[in-house]
Amino acid sequence: MPRYKLTLEYDGGPYCGFQAQADLPTVQGSLERAVKAFCGQTLRVAAAGRTDTGVHATAQVAHIDLEKDWPAETVRNALNAHLRPEPIVVLEAEVAPEGWHARFSAVERRYRYRILNRVSPPGLEQGHVWHVKAPLDADAMHAAAQALVGHHDFTTFRDLACQAKSPVKTLDVATVRREADEVVLVFEARSFLHRQVRSMTGSIAEVGLGRWTAGDLKAALDAVDRKACGPVAPAEGLYLTGVSYSPENTWK
Repeated sequence: MPRYKLTLEYDGGPYCGFQAQADLPTVQGSLERAVKAFCGQTLRVAAAGRTDTGVHATAQVAHIDLEKDWPAETVRNALNAHLRPEPIVVLEAEVAPEGWHARFSAVERRYRYRILNRVSPPGLEQGHVWHVKAPLDADAMHAAAQALVGHHDFTTFRDLACQAKSPVKTLDVATVRREADEVVLVFEARSFLHRQVRSMTGSIAEVGLGRWTAGDLKAALDAVDRKACGPVAPAEGLYLTGVSYSPENTWK
C-alpha cells in the first residue's frame, strides 16, 4: 500500500482547525472527503501539525495511504479537483520512502506570524494578519525574543488545554524583523506546545509596544506560570510555513 506525502497550502479562516471534528468544517475532513471522491477509499489523513482554528499554512505536510499505486501527479490533480472551491490546495504529491510518517518523522517545524503595523486596517489581507495600530519596535522585540531560544519549560506559553506530556521544549529560532508595514516573527523548533507560538507572539508584542521590557519577557518565561503570559495573539496572523525531515527520510 503506497504512502503519499502531500504538501498543502490552505486558508484556515473557514475551518475549525486541521483536525476532523463531527459536524464542523476542518481541513482534515475536507481532505478525507476529497480522497473518498477520488478513489472511493475512506481513510484518516495524518499531518505534521494540527493547526488551530483560523491558522493558515503555506507548506503543511500530510500523508495518505492508498490501496492503488497511482502516479503522484494524478493524486495531486485529483485531490485538487475534488477540493474546489475550498481554499485548500495540494501543492505537491510524492511517493514517500518506507517507514516515513508526516508527523513522527518530522525534525523541525517552522511558523511565521504576520503583524500589520499601521494605522489603517487591512483591505486585501483581512483575516490573514494581526492588525496593530500603535508603532512596534521590531528591534526591541527581536532582542527580547532571544531569551526564549533554547531548552526551556514553556509552561507560561502553553495553553491550558495542551495535551503534551511535557512543557519542556527546545526553541531553535525566534526572529523578529520589520518588512515595510509588517512586523514578521519566525519560530523554528522540532515541536511546539498548543498555542505556544501565538502566546509567545502576544508577549513579544508587549515589548514592541513598550509595555514590557526584555526583562519582563524573561521573567514571564522563568515564572513557569500561564498567568504570567501576555495577551495571546489572534489566529489569523499565524502560518505553518514548513516541515523538515531527517536525512534517512529523504527521497531516493
